[in-house]
Amino acid sequence: MKKIMIFIVLSLSSTVFGATNKISQEELGKILYFDPRLSADGSISCNSCHNVMGAGEDNRAFSMGVKGQLGGRSSPSVFNATFLSVQFWDGRAKDLEEQAKGPMINPVEMGNKDHKQVVARLAKIPGYVALFDSVYGKKSLNIDNIAKAIAAYEKTLTTLNSPFDEFKKGNKAALSALAQKGYNTFQTVGCVTCHSGDHFSGPALPVGQGFYMKFPTFEGTSFDKKYQFSKDLGRFEVTKKEEDKHMFRVPTLRNVAHTAPYFHNGAVKTLDEAVRVMGQVQLNKELKSDEVKSLVAFLESLSGTIPPQTMPVLPLTEGFVVAE
Repeated sequence: MKKIMIFIVLSLSSTVFGATNKISQEELGKILYFDPRLSADGSISCNSCHNVMGAGEDNRAFSMGVKGQLGGRSSPSVFNATFLSVQFWDGRAKDLEEQAKGPMINPVEMGNKDHKQVVARLAKIPGYVALFDSVYGKKSLNIDNIAKAIAAYEKTLTTLNSPFDEFKKGNKAALSALAQKGYNTFQTVGCVTCHSGDHFSGPALPVGQGFYMKFPTFEGTSFDKKYQFSKDLGRFEVTKKEEDKHMFRVPTLRNVAHTAPYFHNGAVKTLDEAVRVMGQVQLNKELKSDEVKSLVAFLESLSGTIPPQTMPVLPLTEGFVVAE
C-alpha cells in the first residue's frame, strides 16, 4: 500500500511540475493567478481582489493589499475584462498583460519593489522553472511571460450566457416582462449612450484606445455630494490633461447585479440606489420608482453563469521563506 501511495504522489508531482509535461499557457496563468507569493509578503494573490470563486471581485469598497493597506478605487471584476479595450478605471493599461504587471509593484497592492523581485522569487522555486520551461521553453521565466500567462487565463473568464444573451438570440421567454420593460427604459432614458455595445461598455475599439465618459457629468448634485464622486479626478491622474478630469473608462454592466458596491469609489451599496444615482448625476433625471424597478430587473438579466473554478496545486517553496 505504501509503495502504491508513493507512486501516486510522485506521478502527481511529475504531472503538475515536471519539465517533460506540457501544460497550457492558460493553466500556468491560473497557477500564477492564485499564488500569493507574487506579493512581497506572500499574503496577496490576484484572486484576493478579483475572486473568481465569486463575481470576479471582492465586494469591498476598497481592496486590501499587503500590510492591510487599502487601495483608492474599487476593484473591477475580472470576468469579461478581456472585452475591454483598456484596463483599470483610468485606462492606464492598454491590455490584460500590462494590467497584470501593475499590482505586483504597486506599494499598496502586492508591494514588490520591482518586477525583478517577483521573477527572482519564482526562479527559486524549481516547480515554476519547470512549468515555464514547459510552456515557453528554456530560461523563459521573466516578467513578460508571467504577465502573458496570467492574461491568457483571464481571457477564459467570460460569462456570455446571460438571460439577456438568450433573449437576443431569439428566446423571448428568457426575459421577464419587467426586464423587457427595463431594457426599453434603458434605451429611451439615455443609459445606452454610454453603455452601448455587446458588453454594455461602449463601442468596440482597438486595444489601447479607451472609451471614456465624465463622471459625474452633472457635478454638485445631492448624490455627488453624498457619495463624494468628484473627489477622484479620474484619468487626469494618469495624463495630467485638464480635459481628462473626472473621465473614467465606461465599465461593463455584465454581472453588475453581483458586483456591489458600485462606482469607482465603491460608495453605493445597492443596485437600485446606483440606478438612481446614474439618473441624477449622468442624465440629470429623477427616475421614477417604476423606472428604477424595471431597470434593475433588466440589469439583473445581464448576469451570466460564472465558469466553474478549481483551486490549482501550486509549485512548492523549497529551502527559503517567503517573508521574514
